[in-house]
This record gives sequence, C-alpha cells and structure tokens, in this order.
Amino acid sequence: MNYEALAQDALRGVAKAALKRAAAPEGLPGSHHFYITFKTDAAGVSGPNDLLSKYPDEMTIVLQHQYWDLAPGETFFSVTLQFGGQPKRLSIPYAAVTRFYDPSVQFLLQFEAPPAAPGEAKALPAAAPDKADAAPAKPAEATIVSLDQFRKK
Repeated sequence: MNYEALAQDALRGVAKAALKRAAAPEGLPGSHHFYITFKTDAAGVSGPNDLLSKYPDEMTIVLQHQYWDLAPGETFFSVTLQFGGQPKRLSIPYAAVTRFYDPSVQFLLQFEAPPAAPGEAKALPAAAPDKADAAPAKPAEATIVSLDQFRKK
C-alpha cells in the first residue's frame, strides 16, 4: 500500500490548499507568509536557466508581500517573483517541494526529496516586468522526517 507515500501526498495537499487560499482575491490573511523549499532538479520544475543554474540542487522562495500571478494547479503551482531586480516565472510541481513553512504560526511540513529529473530542459521564456520578492536558500543537507510524529498514539 505504501502508506508513507500516501501520507506524503496528503500532507502536500495541505500546502496546495494554503497556496489556493493565497491565490484567492483576498490573498494571505494577517501575517501569514510561506517559505517554500523545492528541489530544482526534480522532474517538472521549470524556470529561467540562469536562475535554476545558480541553485542546482535546492532553492527556497518566499511568498509574502511581493509575488504575482500565483497559479496553484492540481499537480504544480506557478508564480512570478523578482530575483536581482528581474521578474522570473517559476513552475514547481508539489512533488518537488521538500519544505513548506509559515513562520507566522510556526507551521512546518517537511517531505522526502523526489528523485532528480534525467537531463530535462527546464528553461521558461523571460517574464514580463513585474514586481516580486524572493529569498533563495543556501543549499542545506536534506533532512527526512518520519511521519510517526503526526500519528496519534
């Protein structure tokens, strides 16, 4: 049955639901904001080559005040953020997300890293000028957390 994989998918659904709320016309309520870490080499991740090549393993984006065109789909989300004063559009499958954190309420989800995509082209055309904000993460050692801590005993 592979219950671990089923649990991972269910918890990724929490991140997807939070992104759908953020994409609603009212946006993020109160002081909520998200730090989303993802594997840049995972299957389906796309964005400008110049950006993804700076973070060949993992990257963290911040959705707080300045993000545009957030489009959470069923299997991935897309968003426009600004890097070095330039707008960049990223498309990230939920399966590529390794960490979802809302520091306003100290809510953290960590996921097992997906396998790397085999030499896939990830480039997207440059986005039209927009405003956005992102904070790329320093590459960190991956941490796998057991889901046992979330189970009732």
